[in-house]
Amino acid sequence: MNVAVIFEDQYILCVSKPNNMLVHHAFHSRNVADETSLLQQIETEKGIKTYPIHRLDRKTSGIILLAKNKSFVAKFQEMFTNNTIQKTYFGVVRGFAPEIKIINTPVKGRDANVHKDALTHLKTLANVTLDIPVKPYDTSRYSLVELHPKTGRMHQLRVHANKISHPLIGDAKYGDKNHDLMFTENFNCKNLFLHAGKLEFTHPFTAQKLHLKADFPKDWITIFEHFSWENPLEI
Repeated sequence: MNVAVIFEDQYILCVSKPNNMLVHHAFHSRNVADETSLLQQIETEKGIKTYPIHRLDRKTSGIILLAKNKSFVAKFQEMFTNNTIQKTYFGVVRGFAPEIKIINTPVKGRDANVHKDALTHLKTLANVTLDIPVKPYDTSRYSLVELHPKTGRMHQLRVHANKISHPLIGDAKYGDKNHDLMFTENFNCKNLFLHAGKLEFTHPFTAQKLHLKADFPKDWITIFEHFSWENPLEI
């Protein structure tokens, strides 16, 4: 497997992370020897150590920024803290999602007893109704949504999609297993349909304006074709 490089300079490496891949192993991770993390894969392929600037869930695919030196991390993280970086995610959800929705339900942090403020802007790009029954209905409906997280809570987009009763397809923790099974049986798609598609920001060291995109995984292309949806990264 070759990691897809989106952008690289002396400060950062921007790559597209596949579904179901850890960014890095936590100190107490189980099965460390059984799987290669993104950072390990990059070190193997490029011979360099990199340092994550932000988080991306194991199950989520798409764009992630990595620093080439620990000393560069803080400067880039300021963009996320100050909300001066535009993050665009795409999701496939159950049902017909609202045309536009601001979701501000608090989300549990890593300490499960503490809820923190969280804000997500949602926009629906396309819908489809299929003549495929999913209990308890005779048909099934789905939406392609664009998601802009304004905060960075753990599992924020997955929790927020569930909170408005439009869970993401392929989300075993917060989703709907009947619809997930339908996608597996009819389209052979088993992955989480949440993709970090774009990052837009001004480089804090070079002042270069960057508009970075991560191509969709194969499952997404399959669904675009079956549902006659336009690829939003190509519009």
